[in-house]
Amino acid sequence: MTTGAIYKSLQALKAANRSGLAVLADPDKIDPDGMPRLAELCNESEVGYLLVGGSLLMAHRMEECIRVFKAHSNIPVILFPGSPAQVAREADALLYLSLLSGRNAELLIGQHVVSAPLVRASGLEIISTGYILIDGGVPTTVSYISNSTPIPADKPDIALCTAWAGEMQGKHVIYLDAGSGARTPISADMVRMVSSQLIVPLLVGGGIRTAEKMYETCMAGANLVIIGTAFEKDPMLIAEMSAAVRAANDRQAGVKY
Repeated sequence: MTTGAIYKSLQALKAANRSGLAVLADPDKIDPDGMPRLAELCNESEVGYLLVGGSLLMAHRMEECIRVFKAHSNIPVILFPGSPAQVAREADALLYLSLLSGRNAELLIGQHVVSAPLVRASGLEIISTGYILIDGGVPTTVSYISNSTPIPADKPDIALCTAWAGEMQGKHVIYLDAGSGARTPISADMVRMVSSQLIVPLLVGGGIRTAEKMYETCMAGANLVIIGTAFEKDPMLIAEMSAAVRAANDRQAGVKY
């Protein structure tokens, strides 16, 4: 299946050595009534993408959250699924995740076989994603649900080799994730090592709670940085994170103030 406009926009960020910002909305933690305000904040801060999904998704309200958000924003919506059941035609694209860092065959290919007919018929832009879980200093929902051990935070060489394997297998993007609620975000050294050796775009998320860390992650070479838990506690943080991304892009481009 061919990729579309959203993946091309990620490729453009990689080619230009720039970063984008994505906000991750978990329908288990935000209901449809909260989506207009989230859309307003994302519009004002010029957020690049909205990711929607969660590891459990017990509320079964993903579709309605997407519909309400899209009624108030033109920002592309990308599904970040925790299971094959999390497919919504209301979205624009789907990160089709293979958990490369674990040894759980179900999350490497098994669930993909089950979900293939539904995903293929969805009409969504499919972005094949090599998903790599990095130790964020505390057990996370994704590590528990996936029954997998994260890559140690101080082993960037393992992360790089895992990313290389995913790239050579044809993954469209690589996603380094410390997981929702991570105590420690992925180090700039790891991001820099992986990003500098990849041809495909690099996505980074988990534990990024300050504008300073956002700036550092962008400067290290992340092409798309995802925030979730941080904005749930302080919605106005979206604007600060967006400003940090712009500052990093300006510095990368040599803009002087």
